[in-house]
Amino acid sequence: MTTNQSNPSSQNQSQSILLAGASGVLGRHIMHALTEAGHKVTGLGRGRDNDVRADLLDREAVLRAVDGHSFDTVIHAVTALSKPPLRHRDMYTTDALRIEGTAHLIEAAQATGARRFVAESMVFGYGYGDHGDRELTEDDPFGPPGTNPEFERHLAGMRTKERLTFEAAGLEGVALRYGAFYGPGGTENLMPMLRKRQLPAPADHGHVVPWVELTDAARAMVAAVEHGRPGQAYNIADRTPFGFRAHLLAVAEEFGLPKPLPVPLWMMRPMAYAHAIMASTLRVSIAKAERELGWAPVYPSAREGLAALRAAA
Repeated sequence: MTTNQSNPSSQNQSQSILLAGASGVLGRHIMHALTEAGHKVTGLGRGRDNDVRADLLDREAVLRAVDGHSFDTVIHAVTALSKPPLRHRDMYTTDALRIEGTAHLIEAAQATGARRFVAESMVFGYGYGDHGDRELTEDDPFGPPGTNPEFERHLAGMRTKERLTFEAAGLEGVALRYGAFYGPGGTENLMPMLRKRQLPAPADHGHVVPWVELTDAARAMVAAVEHGRPGQAYNIADRTPFGFRAHLLAVAEEFGLPKPLPVPLWMMRPMAYAHAIMASTLRVSIAKAERELGWAPVYPSAREGLAALRAAA
């Protein structure tokens, strides 16, 4: 398998980068990591903290906002998830951002003369449910048909975002399939609920999903900007998949908080999206990212990442 060594212009040179989603939790980490790597980053989003303000779902506003600008790379890291999604409807705006928002941002990238487009994707695009003990690779089917209209809506968003990224005319498209995020700026949002015992969690019963610490995730984005092979997706996760309850127990233990209340899994069914995540079993291989991007997680599991978060605090 070839790497990006045939495309040296993408490596280790200072780039002008448009980061859509710069004011989000992941976006702030990506902004810092890119700047530390010597790149010039312009933030795009709705909030005042952004250099260029526009709603990604408003095509005309996005194209007006970037008019007159020139970028080497455009990154799509926009979601509408200020907290973990519990119900299907909590994902609807993010689903739209993955379809209409991606199309609008690709137009903006083309208008600004960008050469590369990097999309934040998710490992859950492999499908919700039990995938067994085997580690899925990037060669496994991504975005399979959903088992009902709600799941198809979410999977269509992830499937379409990657398809648009890879097929965009004149752009080198790269996608990062991230595990569930935790770490600085994210884990802190769980702590008040754990403290008040407002975050029940059923036993995992062997269910695990991939996780990735936020600063590790940001470093992967820098690696994709500099070394990602056009037309390729990369799994980005740590080395230790955890169940949802196991992750919450690790947070509680590290920060001296009460353990989450145990509840039967069926009690989570009204929160249908969270129920699907908790009932999923998913492991992914990160060998391709290690090989082609030169990326590896600093924190091999959430235990090390949470210990670092507590030490920093």
